[in-house]
Amino acid sequence: MNRHFARTTRFYAIVYRTLCLPHCYLARTIIVMLTSCSPVTMAAESLRAQEINDCRSGEIVTWADGIDHPVASEELLFTYDPLNAPVRFPESLVSDMVAKAALAWSGCGITGRLIPRPEASRRSNVIQVQWNEAESRGNFGLSNLGKHTLSLSANAFDNLNTVNPSYDTRITLQMVISHEMGHHYGLMAHSRRCIDVLSYYDNGKGEKCTKRNPFDTGGVTEYRHNFPTTCDLARCRAVNGK
Repeated sequence: MNRHFARTTRFYAIVYRTLCLPHCYLARTIIVMLTSCSPVTMAAESLRAQEINDCRSGEIVTWADGIDHPVASEELLFTYDPLNAPVRFPESLVSDMVAKAALAWSGCGITGRLIPRPEASRRSNVIQVQWNEAESRGNFGLSNLGKHTLSLSANAFDNLNTVNPSYDTRITLQMVISHEMGHHYGLMAHSRRCIDVLSYYDNGKGEKCTKRNPFDTGGVTEYRHNFPTTCDLARCRAVNGK
């Protein structure tokens, strides 16, 4: 895997190129150092908020690294198994993140919701969010549509915490859950808009994602949004005929 270093005047970030495997994708970023905000940072945050909530004509562009397809259901059900989870991520916290991501993706026109494990055991095609090193394959998270799983890596989050113990890893966890959930909604290709939760920053060939800000991230710790943006949802609705 290629490693790319991106430097700005406000922070350093190590960006890992996305692993593109059949039905399983992840954009990964580790924040190494953060600094205080400035007027430039505040302006960047304001523009970033605009990008989250506004999808302009021509902005829905992907890396063409996958083929989007509609899902075969009007409702997606998720359940969470806390086995092997890092102790800093209690069950209530991760369950809440899964529920919030499912609610956000429901804006696609296909309802998503979290159900308890006992109920999930009585249903078919429930997507299980789990901590599984083998299934995550060295990524922070990986989706497998055939197995109906969204697998997270405790090792990856432990390493992130070791590299930068002052960074709130819950931010990355929420983003990873939302990102991987988007693949279950049929979005297989990754977005070229840096702000989109389905994005990745660098394709490993010198090409980078795009953003409206002519400068860099201006001190924002994770430019990509933690939940689907307006463009993510518009693309999801188009794919699913909503």
